[in-house]
Amino acid sequence: MRETEATTDARRAMEVCNACRYCEGFCAVFPAMAMRREFSTGDLSYIANLCHNCKGCYYACQYAPPHPFNINVPQVLAQVRAETYEEYAWPAPLAGLFKRNGTIVSLATAAGIALTLLLTMALVDPSVLYQPQIGPGAFYRVIPWWLMVALAGGTSLFAVLALAIGFRNFWRDTGGRADEFRRAKPLAVALHDIFTLKNLGGGGGGCNDKDEGFSQLRRRFHHAMFYGFLLCFASTTTATFYDHIMGHPAPYPFWSLPVQLGTWGGVGMVVGTAGLIWVKIVSDPAPAARNLLGADYALLVLLFLAAATGLLLLALRDTGAMGVLLAVHLGVIFALFLVIPYSKMVHAVYRSAALLRHALERHPTPPGNKPSDRALGSAA
Repeated sequence: MRETEATTDARRAMEVCNACRYCEGFCAVFPAMAMRREFSTGDLSYIANLCHNCKGCYYACQYAPPHPFNINVPQVLAQVRAETYEEYAWPAPLAGLFKRNGTIVSLATAAGIALTLLLTMALVDPSVLYQPQIGPGAFYRVIPWWLMVALAGGTSLFAVLALAIGFRNFWRDTGGRADEFRRAKPLAVALHDIFTLKNLGGGGGGCNDKDEGFSQLRRRFHHAMFYGFLLCFASTTTATFYDHIMGHPAPYPFWSLPVQLGTWGGVGMVVGTAGLIWVKIVSDPAPAARNLLGADYALLVLLFLAAATGLLLLALRDTGAMGVLLAVHLGVIFALFLVIPYSKMVHAVYRSAALLRHALERHPTPPGNKPSDRALGSAA
């Protein structure tokens, strides 16, 4: 990662914190910091993505503003995180989309909806959009199967490829090796920390969501959004199996597995995203990086729309509103997958990688088991 004003500020903050150590037990950032005496830009990228922005260190810090040291760890690490998203993005020419990200996400959403509607009206009788479509294959009578697969499949595959390359770039820059993925214990520890959102617990009492008081609200809302998203993904996967393997095209009965997974997943995403938006609105702005709030709100609103339009489509799928709602919902999904690699959504990838790096540091390879040690042994 390149040297920037943000990495210089973060390095200064980490050096002060390393001398103080008052916040050592607050979260994963400070044990990782304590393992270092000097901080390369790769180290700062790792530590910044290890930070879950619980803000506890800001309220506990004796050097926070208005102290002349002006230490604001949550704010400066948020700035470094944003720069890592741009630094590791693929393809590189699109990295500039992280700038003015709120505007980009909004335009992509509008364009995705408009494109899907226009293609639908161009390929089928426009009157179909306003007529009830009931029974197996109803969705395909509105939007042809090949168009649905091309839009959803193409954008999702592109997103997965871009995120995978971003993960590789991050892992290399922070000193990671490919053979480390074979170590079961650190991998299990990292997965536990990822799926429990352990570090959104701060020092144990929770995050400082609104002020100096501790709360588990942000963690709960994040859980609702995270697991809601996973349930929606499971719903889509199950529906694909039903359609292409079992030969049962959508739509499915309300009590079927794909619909139940999608319903509860959608509810979780709506509750989680709405709750996280509310927490951002009422929280203390002092420890926040205000220039990044637009991108945060844009992604949360897009995720909210993805879930809300899906639930609305489910509720009205037997009416004449189904055609337009289907096109709007797919347009939102289309936009979501397009912008995932260039929005704050990438924090899930880099934060997971940082948690794995932290687990590897806490459970180092025993002497003699490192590849370099084995090579020296064989040479001898």
